[in-house]
This record gives sequence, C-alpha cells and structure tokens, in this order.
Amino acid sequence: MSRALPLALVQAPAHAPGDLTAFTAEVEALTRSHPVVRLLVFPELHLCATDGPDAAEPLDGPCDKALRELAGDLGVWLAPGSVYERGEDGRVYNTAVVYSPEGRRAAQYRKVFPWRPYETTAPGDRFVVFDMAEYGRVGLSVCYDAWFPEVTRHLAWMGAELVLNVVRTPTADREQELVLARANAIVNQVFVASVNAAPPHGIGRSLLVDPQGRVRAESGGDPRAVLSDVIDLDEVDRVRTYGTAALNRVWDQFGETDVALELPLYGGRIDPATWRRAGKGGRP
Repeated sequence: MSRALPLALVQAPAHAPGDLTAFTAEVEALTRSHPVVRLLVFPELHLCATDGPDAAEPLDGPCDKALRELAGDLGVWLAPGSVYERGEDGRVYNTAVVYSPEGRRAAQYRKVFPWRPYETTAPGDRFVVFDMAEYGRVGLSVCYDAWFPEVTRHLAWMGAELVLNVVRTPTADREQELVLARANAIVNQVFVASVNAAPPHGIGRSLLVDPQGRVRAESGGDPRAVLSDVIDLDEVDRVRTYGTAALNRVWDQFGETDVALELPLYGGRIDPATWRRAGKGGRP
C-alpha cells in the first residue's frame, strides 16, 4: 500500500500585504503547470512583504475568507506560508495556516519561537498537527522553530509524518538551517520540507528531506524555484519499523520495564509508557 502525496514547495519573493490578486494568479498558474500536485507550500510571511506587523488582521478576516475560497475553487491543499494574525488578546502572532480542498481552514499554528530580539510577535503556546484525508498527518513549524529540537520531536510524537517548516531567512545562518532540516528528519524519522523565501526577502536554498535524512530535492538561491516531488508517507512507517539504514529504531527505544528518565530542564520526564508516537503505535 502506498500513500503517495504529490507536493510542490514554492520558493518565491513575498507579496505586498493584501495583494491577493497576484497570489491568486500565482497559485492558479502553479495548478496549471503542476496539475497532479495536491499540496502547495509557500514560505513564511509570503503574503506580507513588509517586515512590520501593521497588516495584521484577525484569523477569520478577509484574507482568510479569500484563501479558503481559493483552495476550495482549485481543489488543493494550500499552505500559503504564515500571516500576521491579530489575536483576540490584541497581540500579534506569526501564524502558519493551511486550507483544505473543501475550502476550510484545516490548521493554524502560532510560531512558538520568534527570532528574538529581532521579531516582535508574541509566541504561540502549542504544537499543531492536522490530517490530510487519505494521505496522512502533517505538522507545522515556522522558521526559527527548527532550531529547537523539542518542536519537531513533539510534532512527530503527535503523529506527524511530514513537517512543513516555512522559512524567511535572508541571513548567513541558512547554512545551519539546512543541517537542522536533515537532523530533525533523521532523529524523528519524518519527512521535513524547509521552504525559504526567494530574494530579496530570503536567500532560498529550500529543500525536502526524507525520514532517513536524505535530501530528495534542493534549490539554490534562485529568485524563484518550485520543488515538486511525490513522497510516499508509508515510508515513515517503514523506516520506523525497520530502522534508519535498517539499524536505528528511535521510537522503539524503551522497553516495558525501563524506568522513567528525569528531565530537569523541563521539570518533566521521558516515560517509557508514553514514548511511542501517535498513529499506528497508539495515540498520546
């Protein structure tokens, strides 16, 4: 059995705030040029070319309505990057959103780790995964989140088989982010898609990594690039069952008689009884 997911990672410069006409044309053109693709992923703040959060609006505002309609009209899963969300508490969040082919908002995730002190958005307080019908479960992270291993680890524990890390990095540390994308895929045995903005808002170098850490597709610092591929989410189960390189089975590390490992940093513990990830191995 195969759960084949055709997807496209779109490395492109950001649009001016509120410029949904240009974004709509961009998405429509991509669905014509890549007719079998079911998931389109764009970079962080792709709809917010300006650096400040002045364009923030409530999550259920006019932008959300237009994006729901766009995904529904085209019948695709649409991850338009992240947007500036003005929360009910009056704070501004950097929020990744995803829309389903039925024209509904399937997920929203507030960036937990803003890049301090440069980013002034408020941090989110929870991890988010969502189910893509017949394909599988997907987790969301935004840019600097990838530097904190707890984020991808929790998404994998919640059952994510693919992690979408939408990025807007114009700085030299993109080199390290490429290493982190592979490392997060390896230690959690998941697909990782790291989608960076193109110049002038980012320096590109987007990539797609498989559950063994192999790079399936990678772009350069091009002004625009589309990485398209077909990934089989059943590969996640195979790698976790037989091990990375037929050796390492990190999600089956603990035995039933092993004692809990205290984690003083978190004021918590790794409990063998709850270590197994969600999905076929049981839900947390």
